[in-house]
Amino acid sequence: MSEELKAKATLNGLRLSPRKVALVASLVRGRTVEDAIIILNNTNKRAAKPLSKLLESARANAINNHNMKSEGLRIETLSVTSGQRLKRYRPVSRGMAHPYIKRNSNVLVVLSCEAKPARKAKVESVTKLDDKKSDKPAKESK
Repeated sequence: MSEELKAKATLNGLRLSPRKVALVASLVRGRTVEDAIIILNNTNKRAAKPLSKLLESARANAINNHNMKSEGLRIETLSVTSGQRLKRYRPVSRGMAHPYIKRNSNVLVVLSCEAKPARKAKVESVTKLDDKKSDKPAKESK
């Protein structure tokens, strides 16, 4: 039986539109953490840096809080939702004002790692190793 361990991290109030963040998030969804960080470091989008830092935080949570190994971590869930919107107004001609909205994003990442039972290492006893060494004839020195 394999028990799945999960670690999560959230980023609330990211001052980027959820539509733009979701575009970058779709690049790394379902990949391993190492691959995702490499992809994000080479992506020319503003949302790549905060997502990379969020993945680093989730990896640190997995290692420190859940005792997971960093090698087998995979992004199980990477969801981007809309956060609180800021409503602002821009002055225009004839004393009027046009409204516009500044959108924020909330990002949730869940990492998973299957817990594998520890394998028993094959270790030969010291006496067997000594027997193998003694089977070889010793070289005579001149």
